[in-house]
Amino acid sequence: MHETFLVVGLGNPGPQYAATRHNVGQMVLDHIASETGGTFKAARRAQAVVIEGRLGMPGADARTILAKPTTFMNASGGPVSALAKFYDVAPENVVVVHDEVDIPFDTVRLKQGGGEGGHNGLRGISKALGTRDYLRVRVGVGRPPGRQDTADFVLAPFSSAERKNLPLLIDDAAEALQRLVLEGLTAAQQHVHSKEAR
Repeated sequence: MHETFLVVGLGNPGPQYAATRHNVGQMVLDHIASETGGTFKAARRAQAVVIEGRLGMPGADARTILAKPTTFMNASGGPVSALAKFYDVAPENVVVVHDEVDIPFDTVRLKQGGGEGGHNGLRGISKALGTRDYLRVRVGVGRPPGRQDTADFVLAPFSSAERKNLPLLIDDAAEALQRLVLEGLTAAQQHVHSKEAR
């Protein structure tokens, strides 16, 4: 029996937020959906859209629920908790894909547990799941320049220079996510984190 993973891409709803740094988690899931030919549909019992499918090679595949909450970022906890209950996914098999200001743009990091670093989406999910021990795909968006407020920075679109490299970053994050689900955290970390050291 294959394990089931719930993969959540964080962001805010509506076209005015679609291209912002805070929505990079949803961009990663949209990329995977377009690669696999999946279409997001309204979830049962949760404020989210989902694709039920599999990631990876036949025989090594894992049942995976891709989910994008349709609430605002700070209310992500409710939908994530509802989906985890509905699909019977333990917190350690919940993977949250999110923007991360503490790592440079174009860097992807994987981890399990830890703090939320002031990220309201993560804070809400930790509270709703009753644990911080879920998996994270941290997609680096870099620090705000000068004295710009972090909230303003993450709600702004990527710069034109960043936009040139954004497809590569999203592709890297999607690959890291697939490795995490298929190979486990340690093997995926070794591959993803050593890639940047080369």
